[in-house]
Amino acid sequence: MPESTAVPTARPTGAELTAEDGKLVILARGARGRVGAVEGAAVRDQDGRTYAAASVSLPSLTITALQLAVASAAAAGATRLEAAVVVTEASTLDGAGYAAVRDLAVDAPIHLAAPDGTVLGTVTE
Repeated sequence: MPESTAVPTARPTGAELTAEDGKLVILARGARGRVGAVEGAAVRDQDGRTYAAASVSLPSLTITALQLAVASAAAAGATRLEAAVVVTEASTLDGAGYAAVRDLAVDAPIHLAAPDGTVLGTVTE
């Protein structure tokens, strides 16, 4: 999936994730693993509800896991996101997913994690 140079770099946080953000990592890993997708993502909305998704690549539709998780949250009535996680082998966050999260939250942390669940960094801008 295309990566954008306009996306802030995920910076190592040096801090442990909250328990709630740790659950997002587990959900994102599960979504990715269930279908063998390139990436998995999960978001938490203003009410604490979570949405997980995997990337989709069909002849007529390509959507990142983070875009799909945000779309699921928005379709369920979410108006704000508290946090997001992307599990991927890529070393950077994709621009489309970043933009989707920022549509619902200008300051929610977006954690980037490796397939084993190790958090590589966090985007907070």
